[in-house]
Amino acid sequence: MRGVPWWGVVSSAAAPVLLVGGWTVAAGLQRRPFDQVAETVSGLMAVGATDRWVMTTVFLAVGVCYIVTAAALRPAASAGRLVLVAGAAAGMLVTGNPEPAAGGGSVAHAIWAALEVAGLAAWPACAWRRGSPVPWGLRPGVCFAAIAVELIVVAWFVTELITGAGQAGLAERTVGVAQALWPLAVVLSCRGASRPVVRRPRAPASAPAPW
Repeated sequence: MRGVPWWGVVSSAAAPVLLVGGWTVAAGLQRRPFDQVAETVSGLMAVGATDRWVMTTVFLAVGVCYIVTAAALRPAASAGRLVLVAGAAAGMLVTGNPEPAAGGGSVAHAIWAALEVAGLAAWPACAWRRGSPVPWGLRPGVCFAAIAVELIVVAWFVTELITGAGQAGLAERTVGVAQALWPLAVVLSCRGASRPVVRRPRAPASAPAPW
């Protein structure tokens, strides 16, 4: 089975670092108090947000990381890699459709954001393979367990948006971290499975005693 090149490790590791670091820096730059538990990441790149280019650039960079990771994930099924690319592309298009300064949301923003979340949540369902040499991150049971976890946190986020319970920002960030960490976990599982097993030579049998 083909392995994952080193640059796939770099791109998959960079995505969660850029995402978490980006929204932390962008929130700190806001002139008004920004509650990261209650307010969503979209507010950091909305029209009128302070230094909105920071979060916009982060979204674009993370999307590129996902696309590079998909290209590197050679052991995964092609359909899963394409879904990952589609989710990444949708996330990049979110930046071109920011929320308005007056609030109230944007239909285009919501559509692209929903497609991004759906793509990044669904790609493991199309990426799994069968067989004993398959890395653990691409085995069917593990892939569908990952999807189940992501669906739970996505459901939490949607519930927060509907009910306005005050934790929409925390729920959205949980979704983002979960979806950014899974490609890294799969890449690391593939790298571990591709390492050659070094077998030590067996010691020669001792000669029988001369009696």
